[in-house]
Amino acid sequence: MRLDAYTVVFLRRPPDAPNLSEAELDLLQAEHLAFNQRMRDEGKALLTGPLRDQPDASLRGINVFRTTIEETRRLMDGDASVRAGRLAYELCTWLLPEGALGDRPAERVTED
Repeated sequence: MRLDAYTVVFLRRPPDAPNLSEAELDLLQAEHLAFNQRMRDEGKALLTGPLRDQPDASLRGINVFRTTIEETRRLMDGDASVRAGRLAYELCTWLLPEGALGDRPAERVTED
């Protein structure tokens, strides 16, 4: 069976996130949104977006990247909200049937 591998990013608000002023938060959010747009424009991220109605309020968003875990970690470290400590991330590889999300996965995997 051939599978496509993508990297899923779970964004969380860490318990020790710094308290920032409204102006600082607005600037940080603008930089975070610009980062997400850049990742989509460059074809590195397939999907990025916030969550609501989640059972765990610390879970803030989910991204799906077309890059390996190592590359995604490097990219996420460039997100202003991550650098500021307002968001932390967890990564995992998501395996889907070949072609389910298009023709540009991080990699193709063959499993028996």
